Amino acid sequence: MTTDSQPVPEPASSVTFINIFEVAAGQLDAFVAQWRQRAAIMSTKPGFLDSRLHRAQASESRFQLVNVAHWASREAWEAATADTEFRARTQAARDSSQVPITSNPGLYDVAVEFSAAQAEPR
Repeated sequence: MTTDSQPVPEPASSVTFINIFEVAAGQLDAFVAQWRQRAAIMSTKPGFLDSRLHRAQASESRFQLVNVAHWASREAWEAATADTEFRARTQAARDSSQVPITSNPGLYDVAVEFSAAQAEPR
């Protein structure tokens, strides 16, 4: 349980997919546009819960973009990533000389969770 009495998901249930991207500063907008297209495909798949692409505030940050997505299960994520259109688009992004990227993907379970402390009543 967390400090605000919200249960932490069991590892066997939902999973978090995190992918950290190294993208050249001049290519960020093009990459984000392509990412939107891939995310739109994934958002229609069974088991998709949500996704957010985070952009670094500092241009000198090594990792300019971080994708955090939640899926109902590892199996749902695996089935979605097996989609032929999605795989073709991700391969095209990797092979593109216009937008060279390095991605660092992985599935994660919550290990520790904290929420904002409740203010004491006055």
